[in-house]
Amino acid sequence: MFLRKAALIATMVFALAGGARAQTNPVVVELFTAQGCSSCPPADAFLADLADRDDVIALSLHVDYWDYLGWSDPFASPEMTARQRGYAGYQNVRSVFTPQMIVQGVTSEVGHRRAAVLEAIALAKAAPAAARVELQQEAGRLRVTIIPLRPGLSGIVHMVNYDVPQVQQIPSGENIGQTLTYVNVVTGWMRLGTWNGERMELTAPVPTMGKGVAVLVQENTVGPIFAAARMER
Repeated sequence: MFLRKAALIATMVFALAGGARAQTNPVVVELFTAQGCSSCPPADAFLADLADRDDVIALSLHVDYWDYLGWSDPFASPEMTARQRGYAGYQNVRSVFTPQMIVQGVTSEVGHRRAAVLEAIALAKAAPAAARVELQQEAGRLRVTIIPLRPGLSGIVHMVNYDVPQVQQIPSGENIGQTLTYVNVVTGWMRLGTWNGERMELTAPVPTMGKGVAVLVQENTVGPIFAAARMER
């Protein structure tokens, strides 16, 4: 399902009725979560609060390694599990866990520890900006402009599409009987290109479904996020 949705990005377009949300160097928060994880609902609720902030790009990435506990998460994908394991390797950590929040590609926190996550967001916001991303819709395509603010950097340009809020009844597993709401569930992730540290423009089709898209400029597949922006319906 995840790969099929991601493939749609390359072939189909739609008009985003909204524009880029007001933001100045928004901080990216990635929540690695699962419907089969009994510790995750408080973190999912916290992410929903973060998603309301203009200065935060909040993304929900569902992993599949808890599916064996009696409930298969319909939002989970091996790609998101691989991304989380990539962060573990980057941080020289052997194991992964849920709920985990990664702030700006660097700081790892337990996802329901609000004070620690909010502190990490504040520190990321206070850091000097390395680059700026500008998004503009033109004739059904997304124009991405990357403006360097610091010399000597390079990285990967990622495009992420994410969904409208989803309400899910959990009939089995650790969260049996609960009705949970998930926001900004990632449904597609693709690499737009490589950034060489200079001013750069890229274009890409935008997805036919969902709430919006985010563009991240990151040191590599994982690692520090230099800049990000989003555009929503």
